[in-house]
Amino acid sequence: MDFNLTKEQTMIRKMVRDFAEEVIRPRAIEIDTEAKFPLDIFEQMGELGLLGIPFPEEYGGAGGDTLSYAIAVEEIGRVCGSTGLSYAAAVSLGASPIYYFGTEEQKKEFLTPLASGKALGSFGLTEPNAGSDAGGTKTTAVVDGDDFIINGEKCFITNASFAKTLIVTAVTGKNEKGKNIISAIIVPTDAKGVTITSNYDKMGVRGSDTAEIVLDNVRVPKTNLLGDEKKGFSQFLYTLDGGRISIAALGLGIAQASLEKSLQYAKERKQFGKSISDFQAIQFKLADIAMEVELARNMVYKSAWLKDNDKPFTKESAYAKLFATETAFRAANQAIQIHGGYGYMREYEVERYLRDAKLLEIGEGTSEIQRLVIARQLGC
Repeated sequence: MDFNLTKEQTMIRKMVRDFAEEVIRPRAIEIDTEAKFPLDIFEQMGELGLLGIPFPEEYGGAGGDTLSYAIAVEEIGRVCGSTGLSYAAAVSLGASPIYYFGTEEQKKEFLTPLASGKALGSFGLTEPNAGSDAGGTKTTAVVDGDDFIINGEKCFITNASFAKTLIVTAVTGKNEKGKNIISAIIVPTDAKGVTITSNYDKMGVRGSDTAEIVLDNVRVPKTNLLGDEKKGFSQFLYTLDGGRISIAALGLGIAQASLEKSLQYAKERKQFGKSISDFQAIQFKLADIAMEVELARNMVYKSAWLKDNDKPFTKESAYAKLFATETAFRAANQAIQIHGGYGYMREYEVERYLRDAKLLEIGEGTSEIQRLVIARQLGC
């Protein structure tokens, strides 16, 4: 067992941390308060190659691995949950399915601009009546000659307003048992009949674009079918397994930020003639946060390592997503407590960590769904 990062992974960590500290951190409060997607920051991230870390160079990527990408999500999430979420969604949901399941032509046409940072992608799975029950998808794609005609509605879709391509799930027929066949189809956002609106007023991750998509008789060529028509459901389950690693990494970043802010404040804040870090009550809180952060990091990195080594990682990615995101919420909550009244104030940032962390217990499979996945992996 080797817990050391490779030279390349260490270099990526330093590069992303430097960028996050210099470019993102000074604007993190503004991104949250104005609820404005920082498109210029994503353009810079694209130029640095961050949007293509886990993809081969032949498709415009950086030729890195899942662990390097998870480290990048962690470092960005450490300074801004909104930017971290949009980054994670662009790579793991908007681009990865095309790399996993796309034809060579689809990779060249659709993946290359995403991996090279020239465009953003988005993944349209959730619907008003199909959240945790993704099998309840109502969007339909009907064959008409050489085309699909798609009708339906998607909600809570990250990055859609700024995306060039959408991957949407749609019912394309029935199997021999009479159950819906759910397929994945690539839809350009400028296709006729695609309407994208972003009117959600969110509690947290306010600078990450969250949109509603209406598909009204949208016509795309059948060649835009992603992967096997009859395996769309299993394909997006695999996509979500990988996506959970990135959301876990985002939770890890927020938890790490909570620890750093709390430790710094506890050493500076004086009460009863000494730093509050001298009080056992505060020390125990800091010790608990530090312990859970390190345990979360081990689980996130292990699940990424398993994926990189082509080993089963469904259970471990659920472990990582569940534990790291719940750790993020607990760590941020305790950070506010350590800061006292100041923790409730926006300028001290820890209140933002709590608001941002809450979504991570919901998105890409709720904590309850993660427990269900784990139980099924145990054979329950």
